[in-house]
Amino acid sequence: MSAGDVLLVSLGSTIGLRGADEQLCASLERAGARVRLARAQAPRPVRTLMLTDLAWAHAARRASGRALAAPADTSARPRAIIYSSTTAALLWRVPGAIRFDAPAAANRAGRHGLWQRPLEQRRLRQAPLLLPWSEQALEEAAVGPELAARALVVPVAVEPSGALGGERDITAITYAANPSKKGLDRVLQAWRELPAGDRGELLVAGLEPRELERALPGASAVAGVRALGALPRDHYRALLRRARVFVCAPRREDYGLAQLEALADGCMLVTTPAPGPYAALALARSLDQRLVGEDLVGALRAALEHPLPGYAARAQAALSPYRLQALDRLVSEQLLARLLGQRTQL
Repeated sequence: MSAGDVLLVSLGSTIGLRGADEQLCASLERAGARVRLARAQAPRPVRTLMLTDLAWAHAARRASGRALAAPADTSARPRAIIYSSTTAALLWRVPGAIRFDAPAAANRAGRHGLWQRPLEQRRLRQAPLLLPWSEQALEEAAVGPELAARALVVPVAVEPSGALGGERDITAITYAANPSKKGLDRVLQAWRELPAGDRGELLVAGLEPRELERALPGASAVAGVRALGALPRDHYRALLRRARVFVCAPRREDYGLAQLEALADGCMLVTTPAPGPYAALALARSLDQRLVGEDLVGALRAALEHPLPGYAARAQAALSPYRLQALDRLVSEQLLARLLGQRTQL
C-alpha cells in the first residue's frame, strides 16, 4: 500500500467525535492501511446552528485542502477519503465516503437546517460509500435502497476503561455538556423527587458549576448535585467505574456513546426514550425494562432499591457487537476493501 491509502477529514467538534475518528484511524492501520488524519481547526463561536455548521464546514474544507495540497509524488496522495460527519462533507473539494452518527435531515429541523439539509442530500447521493454509526442513522438519512446498498454500518467501539468489580460509592452520574439536549432539567427534577434515603450524590460531568446555574437557576442548590466541568477522559471513566447508575433524559440522542461507555464500565443505565438513532436504548431495555421510561423517579428507585442481579455481566455480553475486536474485524474484512475500491479522482 502507498503512503497515503486513506485520508480521514476529522471535524472533531466534540470529544466523542475526536475519539471516534482516532479509533477508526487506529483500526484501519491495524488492518494494514496507511492513514492520515486531517483535523479541522475549531472556528470561533457563532450564535446560530446554521452559522455554526457553515463555520465548521469551512474548517473541514481548509483541513482537507491542506492535506490534499498535491505533492509532486502522486503515490503520496490518498486512494480514499473519509469525511467524519455530513457537516465535514458539505463543502468538500473531492467526493469521499461519509461517516455520520445522525443526518442533518433529522437533527437540524426547521430554520436550523435550511441550507444544510438539501446540500446534505446531494452529498449523500454523491458519496461513493456511506458509513453510518448505526442502522437507525441510515434510516434517518432516508437515502433509499440504491444508496443503502452503498452503505456499511461502522459503529464506534466501546471497551471497559478498567477492571470492574470495585466499590460503587457514587450513587449516580450524568453527562450534560449540552444540558437542554441531554434533558438535564428532567434529570434534576427526578432527583429532587427521590426519597432522601436514595439520594446520595449525583455527579454532572461536562458542565461547570456556573454553567449549571446559568442553564438551570437554582440547580446548584439541589441536595447532592455536584457539577464537575469538563474532565480528562481517564478521570471521567474512573468515575463511571465507581457509579451505580448513569441517568439521562435526552430530548434527542444521535447515538448514545456516553451511555454505551457507562454500560461498559458497569453502570446501570436509567434513561427515558428519545427520538434519534439512540443505539444504547434497545440495550437498556433488554437489560432491565424497568429502568427505561418516562417515569425517571420510578426507574431510579428500581435501580437503587431493587437492582437486578447480574446486570453488569449481561451488559458486557450485550456490548459484544460494539467491542474493539468486532470493529477491527469489520474494518479488515469489509471496510478497507470497499474504501480502496472507490473511484475517486484526487
